[in-house]
Amino acid sequence: MSRVQMVFTGGTISTLPDAAAGGNTPVLNGAQILARSPGIARVAEVEPIDWGLVPASHLRFAQMIDIAHVVDAALARPEIAGAVVIQGTDTIEETSFAYELLVRSDKPLIVTGAMRDGSSVEFDGPRNLADAAVCALSPELSGAGVQVVLNGLVVAARDVVKSHSTALDTFQPRGGAATGRVIDGQLVLDGTPVRRVRLPLVPEDPVEDVHLVTAVAGMDGTLLRALRASRPAGVVVAATGSGNTAADLLAAAQELMGEGTIVAQTTRCPHGTVAPIYAFPGGGAMWQRAGALPSVFDGPKTRVALALGLAAGLDRAALARLLAGQTPD
Repeated sequence: MSRVQMVFTGGTISTLPDAAAGGNTPVLNGAQILARSPGIARVAEVEPIDWGLVPASHLRFAQMIDIAHVVDAALARPEIAGAVVIQGTDTIEETSFAYELLVRSDKPLIVTGAMRDGSSVEFDGPRNLADAAVCALSPELSGAGVQVVLNGLVVAARDVVKSHSTALDTFQPRGGAATGRVIDGQLVLDGTPVRRVRLPLVPEDPVEDVHLVTAVAGMDGTLLRALRASRPAGVVVAATGSGNTAADLLAAAQELMGEGTIVAQTTRCPHGTVAPIYAFPGGGAMWQRAGALPSVFDGPKTRVALALGLAAGLDRAALARLLAGQTPD
């Protein structure tokens, strides 16, 4: 039977109710989670790695880089057909994209978790683990980038969004179609998976000081000016519509850019990208004219790409290619 490496990092799938704490807390390690998921034995031989019990909302870039190294070490072994990272769902749309950029191997890499804890009658962990193993063993996903698998749906990391705070089918594609579905233990593709986006190297040290600011009606530059004292490496502005903001927000961004901060621009809209359509003060055309790098990704993923790109030492032209969804040279 083919072998799959599963890296357990914590999350809802590892939690049980704790009366003293007043809510769920992470307590289950990989072996205990697998013991609650007997169906996976029919799919693959699993090798568990217990990386930690860290809530997904706590994960920092340094930890994502470390997990990527763990995954690459596993996938370098010829007997391992693919890997699965199991984590909390709160930030899967960010971490899965980070692994897309970081992991060197082209073997299938899947990220999954659970929306219900291990005591729930709706505990979805066992199915998600089995479906993830099916995908990790699927040669059709080799070189296709990281895929997120929950509730039977397979979505590319670069496109996946958490669309609902608690629904089992929360993970959906932001644009276009899903990669496929797992039906009765088989991967059914909805189309041809696209090639992955990858950094030219794995950063040795993280760049953590990249901030995401979401523009709202009439928002001035107060928040951006408050960041100036810390001289952040990067800032992502999720603008309204096709890239528009109030004029003073752009003015504050220009002040940061003048001091060396790389500013990227995306849209806060659920779908679509920024475009240089409007040339009024604060319009999308003015942002790009001022030097903001447009991104095809949403705000959280743009922050991931910018932070990891900066950590990898990419110059401005390479960062622009990365934010355009292309593998930089």
